[in-house]
Amino acid sequence: MALSDLFARLTGRRREPERPVLPPVPTSEDLLASLDAVEAMVAGGVVPAPVASRVTRVSRTVRDTIPRLSNLGAGSLQAYNVMATATDYLPEAIGGYLRLPRQFADSRPVDHGKTSLMILIDQLDLLAATMDKVFDAVCRADAAALVAHGRFLAEKFGHASGGGALDLSDQGSGAP
Repeated sequence: MALSDLFARLTGRRREPERPVLPPVPTSEDLLASLDAVEAMVAGGVVPAPVASRVTRVSRTVRDTIPRLSNLGAGSLQAYNVMATATDYLPEAIGGYLRLPRQFADSRPVDHGKTSLMILIDQLDLLAATMDKVFDAVCRADAAALVAHGRFLAEKFGHASGGGALDLSDQGSGAP
């Protein structure tokens, strides 16, 4: 117990609990800047091509998802995963690998016969699969809205055409 708590008890005054200061939620610009930093980390051939291509895949999917994050709703686990991938998961995976000497990282088994490079590739594949699922969910929400709008229009104005048919017969053309 702190001295101030003891004093507050003795005098009958209650101290308001201190509220923790939370960091601000990253903006879209923060997320994009973090992805830029990760891409710069792997630029110039400092990582093997399979790593660079996987980083590009994850980064591209996250970039495509960022403008649609509001579709997931505030506090969504999927939105959090996008934010954490851009600002924590992806940079930490790459940073951990880059901190190791290349020869050690690429040739020495460190976990169940896997090298650090193999472990990194597994992590990047998992992030890519997860971000693909999130992107699909975001796009499905937009597609569902399009379908719902189409149903509304069909109900309001009648059924949509099947694209029309081209009449190739001589009927109605005025030809003999």
